[in-house]
Amino acid sequence: MRVVIAGGHGKIALRLARLLSGRGDAPVGLIRNPDQIADVEAAGAEAVVCDLERATLEEVAETLLGAGAVVFAAGAGPGSGAARKFSMDQGGSVLLAEAAQRAGVPRFIQISTMGAGAPPDPGRGEVWAAYIAAKTAAEEDLRARPLDWTILRPGRLTDEPGSGLVTLADPPLPPGEVSRDDVAAVIAALLDEPRTRHRVLDLIGGGVPIDEAVRLVLMR
Repeated sequence: MRVVIAGGHGKIALRLARLLSGRGDAPVGLIRNPDQIADVEAAGAEAVVCDLERATLEEVAETLLGAGAVVFAAGAGPGSGAARKFSMDQGGSVLLAEAAQRAGVPRFIQISTMGAGAPPDPGRGEVWAAYIAAKTAAEEDLRARPLDWTILRPGRLTDEPGSGLVTLADPPLPPGEVSRDDVAAVIAALLDEPRTRHRVLDLIGGGVPIDEAVRLVLMR
C-alpha cells in the first residue's frame, strides 16, 4: 500500500517509513527541505518536496493520488512560536485532510497529543496553549470530514528503544510517556485495522503487546 506521511523527516515518520518499507508497503515522505531527501530515502521511503505551509490544495492532492492511506506526522516542532503551531499543526492537517478528500484517499491517521480537546495547563505558557489549541482545532476539523480517520494522542515522546508494549485506550489515560518506536509501530498496526476508524485513542507505554492492544480497543 502506498502510504503518504506528512512531516516525512520527523522522528516518528522516519521510524514509520522503515517499518512500512520493511513489510512491503510503499511509504512516501512529504518534506519541505530538499536537504532531507537522502535521509527519507535511506528510511525506505520516496521523498517528495511539499511544504504544507506554502503548497496549494491542488499540489498536495496530486501527491496523494494512488495512496491507500495518509498519516499526518507533521508539526511545527520544538522552539517554534505560537503562530507556527496554528499554521502547521492546525493548518497543515486541515490542508492534508482536504487534499485526501479531493484525491479520494479515505484512510487518514492524525498524530495529535494527549491533552488535546481539553483546556491547556495555564502554567505551561502561551506557546503550549497555542499548541493544544491548534491540535484541538485540527482534530475537530478531521472529525467533521467523511474520511476513515483515526486520531492518535501519544503521551510525552522519548527516544528510548521501543518495547512493543503499550497502553492504548479511549481518552483519558493518565499522563505518561511512550517511545517514538512504539508510536510508529502502533500507527502501522492501525493502518492494518480499518475498524479503528472514527476513534480517538490515547497512547502511553504499558504492558500489552501492540497487536493485542489494538484488538482490545476494538472490543470497547
